[in-house]
Amino acid sequence: MLDRRQFTAAALGFSTAAVGDFPAAAAAMTYDGAVTTSRAQLQAVPRDRELVRFATLAANSHNTQPWIFSAHGNEIAIAPDFSRRCPAVDPDDHHLFVSLGCAAENLILAASALGWRADPVIDGERIVIALEQPPPDASTLAAAIPVRQCTRAAFDGRPAAPETLRRLESACREPDVTALLMTERAAIAGVTDYVLEGNSAQMRDKAFMRELVSWIRFNEAEAVATLDGLFAPASGNPSLPSWLARPLLKLFFTESGENKKYRDQLASSAGVVVLAAERSDKSNWIAVGRACQRFGLQATALGLKYSFVNQPVEVAALRQQFATSLGLGERRPDIVMRFGTGPDLPKSLRRPPEQVMRP
Repeated sequence: MLDRRQFTAAALGFSTAAVGDFPAAAAAMTYDGAVTTSRAQLQAVPRDRELVRFATLAANSHNTQPWIFSAHGNEIAIAPDFSRRCPAVDPDDHHLFVSLGCAAENLILAASALGWRADPVIDGERIVIALEQPPPDASTLAAAIPVRQCTRAAFDGRPAAPETLRRLESACREPDVTALLMTERAAIAGVTDYVLEGNSAQMRDKAFMRELVSWIRFNEAEAVATLDGLFAPASGNPSLPSWLARPLLKLFFTESGENKKYRDQLASSAGVVVLAAERSDKSNWIAVGRACQRFGLQATALGLKYSFVNQPVEVAALRQQFATSLGLGERRPDIVMRFGTGPDLPKSLRRPPEQVMRP
């Protein structure tokens, strides 16, 4: 039986007999090659592997990819991988379960594109998706799955057309999930104040910073070796050797510098959307994830870029103040995203299905 490294090498097109082990295979793979492999167009077979591959292209916190899939007959289940938790930034696993919802939405859309109706049911901490076969349903959102990315860069400041805003808001519709879409400069400035306050709090938190840095991949070789994490050039930063990047990080990754970056990014955005569920529990967090993923895919299909600015919901001391400022009452704001027209950046990598599927 192949072990995990041999499965991965085979999935990425390497001969296990030739390479011997996964690190050697990864060393022979280019970053662009890994992107192309993970984001290839959806194929009808093997069905379950392809659906899982598209599911893994979903947005997720720190690109930790905190999911485990299992497929039996016409059911695919998505379970949390708690070994990939981020306890500093996400102590109650809120973002982890939102990430599962994002993955479920990708899988549902991909299944529809292949001619399968997908019916998701929340079973404890798992999402169980039953597949039935009606006629195929081509979808612009499914087509956007391999292209979607979070773009952590300044946008061009152009406003979005009313029809674009209507379609973005419509994409967020999910039972018990509210979407607040803001395009007025004063409203965006109000969100910016909370983002900067939250960013400052996080950058002064040593546990948060250790956790964040542990997920940064400073160059192509590091990113390809793990197929996860935050690839530095995907945030507009240069690719550098680790021995150089780590000491430089303390000089250039500063509170004032990051606050200026976030201020400029929000000022250049066409708008901000905040998602909030009616209740704060795992099933509702998954629902938020589905709405969140559809928003990102709809933005992509419309030629827009987007990224997360979740500091006001991640810093517990700010969360209720932020909710009050938005008129949410006691409801928890779950996700904050900015959107607009911006540049293409390198896409992040994903682990192949063989690494995330279990019997």
